[in-house]
Amino acid sequence: MSESTMSFGFSRPSASAEERITYEDVLRARDRLKVLETRAAKSSLRLLWLLAGPGVLVMLGENDGPSMVSYATTGATYGIGFFAPFILLTFVMAFVVQEMTVRLGAATHRGHAELIFQRFGPFWGYFAMGDLVFGNLLTLVTEFIAIQAGGLYFGVPSWASVAIGVALVVGSLAFRRYATWERVLMGLAVFNLLFVPAALLAHPNGAELTHALAAWGPLPGGFTTAFLTLVLANVGATVTPWMIFFQQSAVVDKGLTRADVPQGRIDTAIGAALAAVAAIATLVAAAPLFAAKVDVSQFANGADFATALVPLIGSTGATLFALGIFEAGLVAAMTISTSSSYSLAETAAAAEKASARHSLNLDFAHGRLFYGVAIVSTILAAGIVLIPGAPLLAMTLTVNVIATLLMAPALLLLLLLANDAEIMGDLANGRWANLAGGTIVVAIAVVGALYGVITAFPNLLPK
Repeated sequence: MSESTMSFGFSRPSASAEERITYEDVLRARDRLKVLETRAAKSSLRLLWLLAGPGVLVMLGENDGPSMVSYATTGATYGIGFFAPFILLTFVMAFVVQEMTVRLGAATHRGHAELIFQRFGPFWGYFAMGDLVFGNLLTLVTEFIAIQAGGLYFGVPSWASVAIGVALVVGSLAFRRYATWERVLMGLAVFNLLFVPAALLAHPNGAELTHALAAWGPLPGGFTTAFLTLVLANVGATVTPWMIFFQQSAVVDKGLTRADVPQGRIDTAIGAALAAVAAIATLVAAAPLFAAKVDVSQFANGADFATALVPLIGSTGATLFALGIFEAGLVAAMTISTSSSYSLAETAAAAEKASARHSLNLDFAHGRLFYGVAIVSTILAAGIVLIPGAPLLAMTLTVNVIATLLMAPALLLLLLLANDAEIMGDLANGRWANLAGGTIVVAIAVVGALYGVITAFPNLLPK
């Protein structure tokens, strides 16, 4: 029995040594050598720097265009009292979920789509892959809505800003090196924190914000359909299926091992903390619209938020807000399109189609399917955004709601894999991880069921 067959019960087609060792393996081995040398030198900060990336990217990438618009809509509709601590709670949920993907990737060296296919069979493998790629396409549309909105604020025509977005997303694939792609995107993702100075220019009441975070402020307006919709949108802004697939595949592409799990957890925690700060800052920056009783339901896109904020937080604050929306859409378009590439190529590889390789270390000749998925989905999403008269703001909020509704089945599969002792060994879920994960599944399922009820019976709750 071959080594690949013995490890965790996985099987792969036999191959010669020359076929098994590829250029992408050499690149990953060079990165691992740096890690081993740093670990031997006991340089903990440099070790964290080398191993950080997937967690920061997945969290800041999820602070995408629709997410920031959802936070802004929430702040403009309800202020900060109830939703500031709620958003913080959703990022705790995100950390619990994504920490499992770190352990799965490090223990199995398989991407999430490939692992589902191998452990649960072709039906669930194809189902999970199709579900993700479809959901990702919808989300990609909203990322280009954000890119378009950011451009509109600065007077850039829609077609031009969308074309620039497509060029940057496709151009990022030309690095053909996971490590380079990751570091460039991390540099771009830092600009998600542009919402922080925008929030400061809104001159928030520090005591009010502290009280909201510590004591969970009251809910203005009561339990209504609009409130429940924004609850789902805010959960979908933080915990979504693509994050699971992306981070596990990125952990594998980066080459993390069992020894790297502690740094992977810290990486994910740092990402969650930074993303939570940016998300709450967006809520705070838009809160003056709530105080001014501005009706954001009439807004067409994210650019309208920035325009409406000019007299309230100044042109500098509104400019930072618009730049933040553009950045959020751009970075997310890069990560989400890559998530689709990983998923489809991993599923094809699990079905033993040898040409379906999946790594950002591939050249274009060997990664036609991998890169092709990202390019085609990006161009298709960009084209949909340019359809005249499309309800862009409604689409943005709806996508986050859909992401929440799709999350419960994705989480169930994740929990089953994380509890699979055969593949996880001592990295399998413990009691507390299962309790936290199970609670999240139940909470998301309950909120989703409530939304289904009010959709079927629209007069059940006040609007």
